[in-house]
Amino acid sequence: MNSFYIILFLPFLFAIIVPFLFKYINKRIHTGWFVLFVPLTIFLYLLQYIPIVAKGDTREYILPWIPSLNINITTYIDGLGLLFGLLISGVGTLVILYSIYYLSKEREELHNFYIYLLMFMGAMLGLVFSDHILILYGFWELTSISSFLLIGYWFERKNSRYGALKSLLITVFGGLAMLAGFIMLILMAETYSIREMIANVGEITNHSLFITALVLVLLGAFTKSAQFPFSIWLPDAMEAPTPVSAYLHSATMVKAGIYLVARLTPIFAGSASWFWLVAGVGIVTLFYGSFNAIRQTDLKALLAFSTISQLGLVMSLLGIGSLAVYFGQSENGILFSAATFAAIFHLFNHSTFKGSLFMVVGIVDHETGTRDIRRLGGLMHVMPITFTIAVIGAFSMAGLPPFNGFLSKEMFFAGVNDVANAGVFGLEQFGLLFPIIAWVASVFTFVYCMILVFKTFTGKFRPEKLTRKVHEAPFGMLVSPIILGLIVVLVFFFPNVLGEYILIPALAAVLPMMQINASDFHISAWHGVNLELWMTIGVVVVGILLYKTLKGWVKLFNNYPYRLTLNHFYDQSLAGTEQFSQNVTNRYMTGSLRQYLVYIFAFFVLLLMGSFITLYGFQFDFSKFAPIELFDIAIVIGIVLAAFVVLFTSHRITAIVTLGAIGYFVSMFFVLFQAPDLGLTQFVVETVTTVLFLLCFYHLPKLKKNIGKISFKLTNLIISLAMGATVTILALAAFGHKVFEPISYFFEKSYELAGAKNIVNAILVDFRGFDTMLEISVLAIAGLGVYVLIRQGSRRREQSNETK
Repeated sequence: MNSFYIILFLPFLFAIIVPFLFKYINKRIHTGWFVLFVPLTIFLYLLQYIPIVAKGDTREYILPWIPSLNINITTYIDGLGLLFGLLISGVGTLVILYSIYYLSKEREELHNFYIYLLMFMGAMLGLVFSDHILILYGFWELTSISSFLLIGYWFERKNSRYGALKSLLITVFGGLAMLAGFIMLILMAETYSIREMIANVGEITNHSLFITALVLVLLGAFTKSAQFPFSIWLPDAMEAPTPVSAYLHSATMVKAGIYLVARLTPIFAGSASWFWLVAGVGIVTLFYGSFNAIRQTDLKALLAFSTISQLGLVMSLLGIGSLAVYFGQSENGILFSAATFAAIFHLFNHSTFKGSLFMVVGIVDHETGTRDIRRLGGLMHVMPITFTIAVIGAFSMAGLPPFNGFLSKEMFFAGVNDVANAGVFGLEQFGLLFPIIAWVASVFTFVYCMILVFKTFTGKFRPEKLTRKVHEAPFGMLVSPIILGLIVVLVFFFPNVLGEYILIPALAAVLPMMQINASDFHISAWHGVNLELWMTIGVVVVGILLYKTLKGWVKLFNNYPYRLTLNHFYDQSLAGTEQFSQNVTNRYMTGSLRQYLVYIFAFFVLLLMGSFITLYGFQFDFSKFAPIELFDIAIVIGIVLAAFVVLFTSHRITAIVTLGAIGYFVSMFFVLFQAPDLGLTQFVVETVTTVLFLLCFYHLPKLKKNIGKISFKLTNLIISLAMGATVTILALAAFGHKVFEPISYFFEKSYELAGAKNIVNAILVDFRGFDTMLEISVLAIAGLGVYVLIRQGSRRREQSNETK
């Protein structure tokens, strides 16, 4: 196996090891020190690819998995995948280091935390390096599951469970839509490889399914990256521990949708639908997030909405940059390529300054016991290092120099100004909306950044409103945000080092049809007195005025009715669905087994007989039937008589024994039809179940002879006859409608195809391997569920005994 796959699967390997070594490790050191090895190793390993992709080269690795279905784990390393891989592993290293000091090894179930975190890390790495589109989807859904577990890590809290379920429902809904879009892409391109789809993009764009696939894929991207109106899950996900928020909701998971849009830009870009959906939804999300961030009184909620806003900024830039594909290798094409470059640049910058800010908020919460801005203030003198990091991160997010956010924000302003003059896709009428909305949203961004810094760290220090004695965080907790803060500053002074080795190769991966000239993407802090500079000055001036008058106008937010919010719509939809389901369920879940069987059998009869009538299925062919022997008739008579005994006996034991006799008669049919292995299986199953039934029912009272009213018997008779007639007609008609040769001819080649001398084993293990695997998985999950319930019950009993 190639060393790259070892690195790729390293998080999953450690996720398996951690639970077995947890008790041994945690007694001596924090489990995080053991887990820290994983992202650090991955990060150091990926560094070797930087000079390779900087020269324009790529690497492909293939690990055969299911060659017969053309499913191999194909990984592809280019500039875009490497950028995300470095962010996932680099920020992951800092987050785990931070978590060692944030999470107590005495009070927390750390093995669960790090198992979920490693699962997520491995899923994200698999996602960004996968070339096989279905493998990518598998990792995509694994990120949703692992993030659900991480958000609900403190599962004893109601809000944590609510936030985890909300994120899962929304992102999985988008994921299923995206899967449908992927299947359409596969049908259009006749390949599973994303790179081959890009190479055959002409066949896809002219296909009738193109727009449908585009919309479905974007649904997946928008839900994962919290774009409007699916952004409501992200604020509630802040119930997760701060290391989770710093990792998932600033640097990795929410960037998965950004990655997908960037990766599929060569396929869908150039169309008006792609431009308006990506750029339009992005700019609306930018405004929505910044507008709502101002009203928040919880620091993490403020950062959550700021994350929504910044993700909208990046998404809008990707949409604007897609115009480069439309204009091609022209002056306008190069101009709009710069917007894509700005998107990639801000994506990196956002991971640095937002990661540091989440860690700062975690430090404030850890040391003061609260994140409520109304109770905070004056922390600058008590926590000077934390204050410094907060200034660097917040001012970078506000787009002020000398921080990296200023550079990408100026490029963002240039992009929205360019799109206003693009003159295509109806931008002649609506293009001016982009710079206007972008500027207003940037003003709000400036205001909430000032709130974050000055409301928390300046003003009067009020220790009486805090639950803990405040002091500066331990140095170990400060290391990670300090490193991120240093990167924020260094990138401002040396941006082109990052641009040459990371950003330009990523741009080449997003726009492979463009000839990328490094000189066209030189990053500079000063471009002279231009429109972008005046927009920045306006943001600062108006932002300061709004911040100074904040108390006078922020109350206007409270006048907005809650009934018109997206959260209210979500809650009402969920509650309405639950109420509707409960009403329907109460109508048929009456506790009567007879009624349940009536519903099932009646539906079965109506569906099949209705299909037979409408599709003219009453066609029978008895010419190929085997002759019926006397022994066959005797067995059938035995089955019928035994069935009547089960119906009319007044003793449970007699009914059970007779029911077992029916099974033995059926097994004799298997023997007659030359299937001794099935007959033996049936004999064993009937024997075991009969004995178990006898053990259970031996101590129960005898059955009463009261069969019921006449209507009850008539209903049973009608349903029974209809069900029996339907099954018989179905069997006879199916035998007479053979369109293809029997599948048994295929199974007879089991030795040739699978090397198996036993056909039944070959069917279970080889031909129906997926079915068997899923059945084993279901049993394993059920077993784990039973084990967890038993463990929880024993723990509660122990706790109650200790209380007594």
